[in-house]
Amino acid sequence: MSDHIYKILEIVGSSSESIEDAVRGAIKKANKTVRNMHWFEVVETRGHIEDGDVAHFQVTLKIGFTLE
Repeated sequence: MSDHIYKILEIVGSSSESIEDAVRGAIKKANKTVRNMHWFEVVETRGHIEDGDVAHFQVTLKIGFTLE
């Protein structure tokens, strides 16, 4: 049985389309340089309003990855 030891990285993703796109975009970008990612947690959600409508979604994520 192996121990699971994780390091946590905090990143912020944004999208003009949706919260889900902001999450997916942030994880996709992190995957280019971070190996062994296994889980994420959305810790904060916010947005930008222009002319009475949502212009941008922004999410703060914690990503857990195992150390090599």
